[in-house]
Amino acid sequence: MNSSLNKSQKMVMILSLVSRRGGMPASQLMEKFDLDPRSLRRYLSDLRELNLPIQDEGRGDDRMIEIDPRWRRSGVQLTLTEVLSLHFGRTLFNFLDGTSFAGDLNDAIERLQPAISRADALLAKQLDKKFIAVAEHAKDYRGERSDVIDEIISALVYNNPVVVRYRKATGITKAYRLHLFSLATFRQGLYVFGLDTDANLVKTFAVERFLELTRQRNEKFEYPTTWEPRAHLKNAFGIIDGPSQDVILAFSERVSGYIRERTWHPTQQFSTLRDGRLKLRLSVAVTIELTTWILGHGSDVEVLSPPSLVQHIRDELTASAAQYT
Repeated sequence: MNSSLNKSQKMVMILSLVSRRGGMPASQLMEKFDLDPRSLRRYLSDLRELNLPIQDEGRGDDRMIEIDPRWRRSGVQLTLTEVLSLHFGRTLFNFLDGTSFAGDLNDAIERLQPAISRADALLAKQLDKKFIAVAEHAKDYRGERSDVIDEIISALVYNNPVVVRYRKATGITKAYRLHLFSLATFRQGLYVFGLDTDANLVKTFAVERFLELTRQRNEKFEYPTTWEPRAHLKNAFGIIDGPSQDVILAFSERVSGYIRERTWHPTQQFSTLRDGRLKLRLSVAVTIELTTWILGHGSDVEVLSPPSLVQHIRDELTASAAQYT
């Protein structure tokens, strides 16, 4: 119940609610804003005096209050392809369902529903079946992690430093003071790029590994105008950056078509070896993301360079094979 709001605040919120498709029952408006029937009628009359086409249909407390849909469409009109883009963009964030971030996104799209023409609205109802995003192995951000995401977004917007306790992939826990620069999505997960103020180095952090995060609301840092997240990731084979190395791989003919079809890294160069295998050269950081990808191709790939990577892959395959001896 929003009884503590003043009249102007209540009117703004009422207008927002009745502007949604289908409007809202009078009973819910009265309950939400602690109004009696006479007060609600007065509020609606004030809105009509502002030339807002308030519709009041039905009887008693069950009547529906809404803005004339034609008025809601007068400012913005979405084409079917624009609706499709909104829908498809929303499905890319399905892994955030259950968080306030996803709720805000859904509310924003819902508020755009009146901008869809009546003819296209019927077609738009079929989009969930005709266009889908197949779920990957998503991370879970519900519960307490949803609150962490809210604090991260606020820290990014207002340039507030954060003090965190972070659990690394190795299980080691460490405290950091960070200036957050960017929030990124990667393979159904959220990551932040932030300056470790003690080390004076920009690092990558997985959001789900923040055990504690406190935003310093009364402090602000100066966001660097030279910061460019894509430059930060220029050597990464995914989300983890590092110094680049010259990596050369040879792929069997069985998988060469699949390898050629995709852009694995901006520096990639393809050629054909004398034995017919596909040669892939990359200038990339040698991280767990790269080695896991190589190991995933099994006998269809051979590492030719650098020697340290050759040895690492050899050791991993030897240890793996030993488990099946």
